[in-house]
Amino acid sequence: MDIKLEKRAWYIRHKYWLLAGVTLIALIALNISMIMGPRTILVDGEDIEIGEATVADFHEYIDVSGIVQPILNIKVNCREGGYISRIVAGNGAMLEEGDTILTIENPELIRSIEEERLAWEKQQLNHRLQQYQMEQKSLSLRGQMLQAEYEMKRLEKSHNLDKEEARMGIKSKAQLEVSEDEYSYNHKKTQLTLESLKHDSAVNLIQRSLLDNELDNSRDKYLRTHRRLDDLVVRSPLRGQLSYVSAIPGQRVASGESIAEINILDDYKVQANLSEYYVDRISVGLPASVTYQGVKFPMKISKVVPEVKNQTFSVELVFCGEKPENARVGKSYNIQIELGRPEKTLVIPRGKFYSFNGGRYIYKLSESGTTAERVPIVVGRQNPKQFEIVEGLEEGDRVVVSEYSDFSEAERLRIK
Repeated sequence: MDIKLEKRAWYIRHKYWLLAGVTLIALIALNISMIMGPRTILVDGEDIEIGEATVADFHEYIDVSGIVQPILNIKVNCREGGYISRIVAGNGAMLEEGDTILTIENPELIRSIEEERLAWEKQQLNHRLQQYQMEQKSLSLRGQMLQAEYEMKRLEKSHNLDKEEARMGIKSKAQLEVSEDEYSYNHKKTQLTLESLKHDSAVNLIQRSLLDNELDNSRDKYLRTHRRLDDLVVRSPLRGQLSYVSAIPGQRVASGESIAEINILDDYKVQANLSEYYVDRISVGLPASVTYQGVKFPMKISKVVPEVKNQTFSVELVFCGEKPENARVGKSYNIQIELGRPEKTLVIPRGKFYSFNGGRYIYKLSESGTTAERVPIVVGRQNPKQFEIVEGLEEGDRVVVSEYSDFSEAERLRIK
């Protein structure tokens, strides 16, 4: 007996085709929405770092590594050129002020000193001879002055006698006038002679002084040249450690050439490199500190070198008082440089996102935490742990602070 089969509805007969069609339409709609809407990227929640915007104390400081260096490095230069004859102190030697580092030979200087010595001796002999001649001349001048003074007195007595004879009538008036004319002439002539002798005497004194000066100059020149022998011995100008000697025996060095360096170890400084971001905010005198075994040692910036190289610039710091017990040249310290006092402000944890976009935007999470939208922000100050947020976020907002390089400027993140 045949059984009559009921005819099924068309949607049941074609359900698989219908299901495939609905799936296809959904995929097309999803693609259209993704193309037309904001770009969305799917990210794993375990691969991102979430931070929260909070109002907290913002302590503006820089955490930087610094290396201990001698407080002063002194370059030692040769005062005299020549050949290195002997190196007395080696690298690393501790020196006191005046200790010998090396010695130099300079045959030309020795020959020059000998020539100056001979010139001085010759000048001494010449000085003695001229001094004797001037003494003789001085005696002659004194004799001539005595003769002139005697002649003046004789003329005066003779003239007085003529006047007396004229008064007594022995000589006539005409004879007295002749005698007066002769006396006047001889008196003026004798006065000129005396003045000439005085000038000659003054010239003689000046010549004697010039001769003495020439002798002194010759002697000083010889002594100065002789003192250059001391400069053939290169000595330590201060107490310290000899860092290096850049010379070998037999090497020729020029006058003024730098051949050694001495580290002054009476105190230390710390050299550190900072990001160019802080170049306008760092100045001499800013406080800093080093923490060692739980004790904070205060420091301050003593020198700023504002020249930027490889996006960094260098500063030097000195200790303000006591130093850590393990302070020595080459030791590395973690230093905190203070840029201001703590202030209440809106902050987020420091993350790697800043290095990707310079703080121009950040991904803010929705309340459900399943998506994150890109929002523009303005980053203010920063320290090694925090960023100050000037605009774009509010207290309580949660944001993605990890690296953004995998997000490719996406507008939205979908977090699974």
